[in-house]
Amino acid sequence: MNTILKYFPFLSAEQISRFAALDALYHDWNAKINVISRKDIDNLYEHHVLHSLGIAEIINFRPGTRVMDLGTGGGFPGIPLAIMFPEVQFHLVDSIGKKIRVCNEVITALGLTNVTTQHARAEEVKQRFDFIVSRAVMPLADLVKIAQRHIAQPSHNALPNGLIALKGGELEHEAAAVRTEKLITPLSDFFTEEYFETKKVVYVQL
Repeated sequence: MNTILKYFPFLSAEQISRFAALDALYHDWNAKINVISRKDIDNLYEHHVLHSLGIAEIINFRPGTRVMDLGTGGGFPGIPLAIMFPEVQFHLVDSIGKKIRVCNEVITALGLTNVTTQHARAEEVKQRFDFIVSRAVMPLADLVKIAQRHIAQPSHNALPNGLIALKGGELEHEAAAVRTEKLITPLSDFFTEEYFETKKVVYVQL
């Protein structure tokens, strides 16, 4: 939790309370339904929560923005972002029902009213959104193909509507396959922990 406060010191009391509650919630639910590697659960705040909040370092979503978290898994990056941006609407989508169950339990326990979930493949989602966010789900070109179908217009944020993906490792080949305007930002620009040395946030305008 201190890791979150280190980079986001101006959180409200409610936000701090919700972030603090994530540790017990995910330890409890992960013991029942494995959504985070059991070897990694003790790194929850650095590897999952703070990683998700890397998106908040490149965009400050305006109130009323609609965001879909594609392949949310156990709720990342959607749930940390929903805590960070309480006036933004988040829709968490995953094709695996037990993962959506964990999301629903965490959302209910936190009292988040700005999050909905859907057990579905991305192709089955009918709504449109200002942004699609995702975390290490599939190659960038495949993400772009899916995201294009779900992007609404016009844009109301500092960045035009599009895809924001959290990625790791060597991205040159993946990025070259995407012809659309894009911006790749190393998370090491914001976070000093060793974990973020190879992590990046990729924005693609759609």
